[in-house]
Amino acid sequence: MALDVVQGESRNRTAARVLADFLRHIVDSGTLYLGYPVLATADERVDVDALLVSREHGLVAFVLADGLPSDADEMAEAVAQQDRLYGVLESHLGRHDGLRAGRYLATFPRTATIYASPLPEKLAAAGADGFFGDMGAAAVWLSEQEPISEPIERALQAALQRVTNIKPAKRRAAVQGETSRGAILKSIEKGIANLDRWQKAAAIESPEGPQRIRGLAGSGKTVVLALKAAYLHAQHPDWQIALTFHSRALYQQIDDLVTRFTFEHSNDRPDPEYLHIAHSWGSRGKPGVYSMIAHALGEVPRDWSYARGKYGMDNAFQGVCQELLTIAKSRPITPIFDAVLIDEAQDLPPEFFRLVYLFTKDTKRIVWGYDELQKLSESAMPTTDELFGLGPNGQTLISLDAGPDEPRRDIVLPVCYRNTPWALATAHALGLGVYREAGGLLQHPDEPTLWRDIGYNVVHGELASGTAVTLERSESSYPSYFPQLLTPADAVQVKAFADRDVQDVWIAEQIHQNLTVDELEHDDILIVLPDSYRAKTRGPLLMRQLAARGIDSHLVGVNTSVDEVFQPNSIAIAHIYRAKGNEAPMVYAVDAQLAAATFNAVTARNKLFTAITRSRAWVRVTGFGDQMMALAKEVRSVTEHQYRLEFTIPTQQELARLRHLNRERSESDVEAVKRGTEGLSAFLEAVERGEMDFFDLPPAMRTKLVTRLRAEDADDLD
Repeated sequence: MALDVVQGESRNRTAARVLADFLRHIVDSGTLYLGYPVLATADERVDVDALLVSREHGLVAFVLADGLPSDADEMAEAVAQQDRLYGVLESHLGRHDGLRAGRYLATFPRTATIYASPLPEKLAAAGADGFFGDMGAAAVWLSEQEPISEPIERALQAALQRVTNIKPAKRRAAVQGETSRGAILKSIEKGIANLDRWQKAAAIESPEGPQRIRGLAGSGKTVVLALKAAYLHAQHPDWQIALTFHSRALYQQIDDLVTRFTFEHSNDRPDPEYLHIAHSWGSRGKPGVYSMIAHALGEVPRDWSYARGKYGMDNAFQGVCQELLTIAKSRPITPIFDAVLIDEAQDLPPEFFRLVYLFTKDTKRIVWGYDELQKLSESAMPTTDELFGLGPNGQTLISLDAGPDEPRRDIVLPVCYRNTPWALATAHALGLGVYREAGGLLQHPDEPTLWRDIGYNVVHGELASGTAVTLERSESSYPSYFPQLLTPADAVQVKAFADRDVQDVWIAEQIHQNLTVDELEHDDILIVLPDSYRAKTRGPLLMRQLAARGIDSHLVGVNTSVDEVFQPNSIAIAHIYRAKGNEAPMVYAVDAQLAAATFNAVTARNKLFTAITRSRAWVRVTGFGDQMMALAKEVRSVTEHQYRLEFTIPTQQELARLRHLNRERSESDVEAVKRGTEGLSAFLEAVERGEMDFFDLPPAMRTKLVTRLRAEDADDLD
């Protein structure tokens, strides 16, 4: 192993880089944080120039001195500075039970002041407990420090990374059984107490410019962005910082995370005048980034009804952003943000990013989190040029290039902590149509190598167009506690019922068992509806079955605020767009037969993919009718293939054809296809009965039909 260096907001990047290079040669493993963490007492903020956490050397806090002290008074101040640093570290660590042994800390921090040259003997810090000297002397001093145990190192990392507060505030005190689902959840929640090395870099490393953080849903992007927002707010309390997102239902989760992390840094709540947790658009009651920019331009923000009426439901936000962008380009711009952090970037239009660019101060500190393969047929994420546009002379505006000793600007989070490997493989198989009996694949990303980026290993074949391939989740793509605590057969279950009422009764009975036997709590459970248009009529049918068993429930955005998904002692029921961005240990993806739709099949499959990937431990995919039977057969194929995906990667021409055949259609287009299909079916049935033949069609129609069929045959041959 090697020393992992995480580059935060160093006040002296050059000195920090020199220290990092020095420690890389003498420390074999551990983490060196530069410019992190920010610590606070009741009276002041205490900056940490560098902090080493190492099994071999323990916890060492470094002060990087600007120059040698010139007299005894300056030396006394250097000693006092170390004493303040020690005191605030001791106080911070003492709040964590895992770092206490009875009344005392299990390990005590060491402090060291590093000078560029040796300290004169006449200024030796008599009576001081820390180290004062140059790097050569520091190497000797470090070698003399006592090592620490692995559990203490893990507890230190959790305390310093602020992730002890990611875990749910509830203690699950009602859990009595050792093997119940509630007990399993307690073990899982203990297992996520530390950031992995990639999350750590993404949350703390702070380049003086843009940064992209990407990974699958469930890889921790939202937590990382919340940590980064709290860290920047603590470092720069006078900065105007915005943390924004696409799904309104994320507000509760993000606000809670940012509040917890800010308390860890500063012992205080975030200041809403400076740190804005804002939806990308906004509403009448809560400003969003779009509406803040509109007000900065002196414009009245457009609302949803206007945007939908003018641009349609799918292009509403893009349309109003383009309007504002046109206005902004015609006027002098005064940027209003020092930093902007964007979650769910894949769901936001380029026009929004271009507005953010214009209204963020130099050096354009814009950080965006992007879900790899959130849209299953996407080729890859847009380039920075596609998102932010080009300058007046065609030059690139945003660059993600970083030097070898600079904070990283493009970070991939390769581990999926939310979804079990079995749920994710099932979701991908259903989403792409890997084991569909009729028609084969529905969609596939343009770039086959993306499978490796999102955590799949090639078992057979290769990642190339037109090639048969077998894929499976790599062991490094998920935490070890999933196979240790869960089984595939219990983690993913698919149930097909005769009708809707039988399905609803089964779901209600299962949830009753979850609460009474499995030791789950109400907010551990999420019911996801696939149809947003009919949620207001569909939700109450499930609520009625739950109420009959004494279980309270709510339809998110109808019985509750759109900004809040979970409530104590009530089961959340949410349509897919309300559920998106949220998660729960137990997810019921209901009415899944809609995913086997003939029309707009890709959209329907993507909705089911999203519903399944809301699950943190268990998912129940339910539906009814013949289409659900066909879908259940696909899932059985996934199980029979041991959660491997076996298919032939489409060529570019086959991909183009898939996208044409499975393109999103409007309601009028769907009706036109239905009428045409019915007419053609009637003609073919008449031919089979001998009532008509091809030459009974009008000559012009015969000519068009033959020409069209010949063209289709030529395309197939190509």
